[in-house]
Amino acid sequence: MCGITGLFGPPGEGAALESLAQAMAQRIAHRGPDAACAWADGAAGVAFGHRRLAIVDLTETGLQPMRSASGRYVICYNGEVYNFCDLRAELEPLGHRFRGHSDTEVMLAAIEQWGLVPAVNRLNGMFAFALWDAVERRLHLVRDRFGVKPLLYGRHRGRLVFASEAWAFKALEGFAPSVDREAVALYLLRGCIPGGKAIFEGFAKLAPGHILTASAPDRWEIAPYWKLADVARAGLADPWTGSRGEAIDALEALLADSVARRMIADVPLGVFLSGGVDSSTVAALMKKTGQPVKTYTIGFTVDAYNEADHARAVAAHLGTQHTELMVSPEEAMAAIPLMGPSYDEPFADSSQLPTYLVSRMARHHVTVCLTGDGGDEMFGGYTRYFWARDIARFGGAVPWPAVQALGHVIAAVPPGAYDSVLGALAPILPRALRQRDVGDKLHKLAALLRTDGIAAMYRSLVSLYPDPAAIVADRRRPLDPLLAVEREAPDADLVRRMMYLDAVTYMNDDILTKVDRASMAVSLEAREPLLDYRLAALAWRLPLDLKVAGGRGKIALREVLYRHVPQALIERPKWGFGVPIHEWLRGPMRDWAEGLLDAARLRADGFFDPVPIRVLWDEHLSGRRNWQHRLWAILMFQSWREAWARG
Repeated sequence: MCGITGLFGPPGEGAALESLAQAMAQRIAHRGPDAACAWADGAAGVAFGHRRLAIVDLTETGLQPMRSASGRYVICYNGEVYNFCDLRAELEPLGHRFRGHSDTEVMLAAIEQWGLVPAVNRLNGMFAFALWDAVERRLHLVRDRFGVKPLLYGRHRGRLVFASEAWAFKALEGFAPSVDREAVALYLLRGCIPGGKAIFEGFAKLAPGHILTASAPDRWEIAPYWKLADVARAGLADPWTGSRGEAIDALEALLADSVARRMIADVPLGVFLSGGVDSSTVAALMKKTGQPVKTYTIGFTVDAYNEADHARAVAAHLGTQHTELMVSPEEAMAAIPLMGPSYDEPFADSSQLPTYLVSRMARHHVTVCLTGDGGDEMFGGYTRYFWARDIARFGGAVPWPAVQALGHVIAAVPPGAYDSVLGALAPILPRALRQRDVGDKLHKLAALLRTDGIAAMYRSLVSLYPDPAAIVADRRRPLDPLLAVEREAPDADLVRRMMYLDAVTYMNDDILTKVDRASMAVSLEAREPLLDYRLAALAWRLPLDLKVAGGRGKIALREVLYRHVPQALIERPKWGFGVPIHEWLRGPMRDWAEGLLDAARLRADGFFDPVPIRVLWDEHLSGRRNWQHRLWAILMFQSWREAWARG
């Protein structure tokens, strides 16, 4: 795991180019504190900068940028390739010799042997890399299938520049790009900047599973080498025909192999454990390898948000070396000012805070942590899948105008009234019905019911601000990027279409961004065993009732897990990875938020109309509504702007 930077400009720029690439890399030193190296070909106008977090082959033979044995290729690489031992075993009989035992050296040999695209299709891992071809004089930028590792690119003063994070561009002389107001509007729509957009005009993120090939600083083309849509269609066309038990056996075998491959490291390794299905499955299969397993959990002293007891019980059953950190509200709030600097773009998923805290705690003990990310999107874990299916069934049984009318009826009752009634009944309700913020959830349901149909319902479900143009100054309503994604979605039932859309949007834009930035801020590598492309192929072959059935999700994953952990330790309502931001904003964080939401400041900054924001803030402070998520988006944008201005 590392940080990469680079430039491709006019030929003949000389030795200063290497120094510039190294200065760019220094700006993202948190991604790689173990070594700093750079390479340049001044005559070609190309330079790479690299910050190394040493994981495999800790010696100098693993340093980057690295040149291939023939001298044709130079690579600058961030990530891990988990099948590099298999590839090396194929390459050695073909005459390739290796100086060390890094995956980087194997990647170069694979590219020399098979060519770039065939080699990339053989890689099982997470990666973003730059490759210079000295023969064809072309620069290639490559990103892994799911987009686990980031890669931004754009033009600056006649050069094509790229980096793992936008912070690197701060080293470029005169770098002062305009903030893209359409990107800001999309940020308010989704809580992150989606798709190929970036916060700055003239910059973009390379799409997952794509390769950018540049023959000159101003001439490039981008093409996919892998698409989840193709995998989904292939799986639906070739559904699983074996028995249910055989499907679970196949899934467990593939999961076990994926986990074992991600345990290859020359440094200490652990796993984040929440006690939920995904992380518990990963921990159980790590334990099955026979190696000692270190598990890491954070809990909160606020009981309603503390799931540490569940993780502790799973860890005790598996016999892991368990470390737990109980975080007070004061300790959590002390980390909030670090969120803006930890993200190179505005980012508004409040679970970024506990993700950062658990990463920081784990980094005191290990350099790598496995996670359970990807399980919800691959195997059907989000509660919105159950909601949407039930609404769709209801909408199929009655005219849609009647569905919309029901939405209006639900919305007519204030959220606080629902909370008061259910709060009074809480002592006699089953645990599964004791939910937080029921009134706001019912109002969100009402908004779904009032939409114009199933497709619009999903877009509403994943939207933060339904009309960001009403908030962002001087900006028309942006075109929802989901419209383009929906056109490529496989022809399937509603739940599977939603899973696909979540995987190519929410998972990539939000979940993986959150984990990458939070972990790399403390120089910790996070690995996602559930995002093995072979697992995706199997998951799309499985019948729907092995994903969602009986009001539960991830059925197949659960059946694998129950072979290792008692069901009673796992079965409980899905809570997510949250903190009581809404309460803190009304209490100890109020002064901090008030400063960032000051109407005069918002007006002077010129990005947001302060009037609707102050309405949300007043309603939130009064307790009439919980606008935590919408307010958090504004707060994180303001916090990011402060951090960017400070550099």
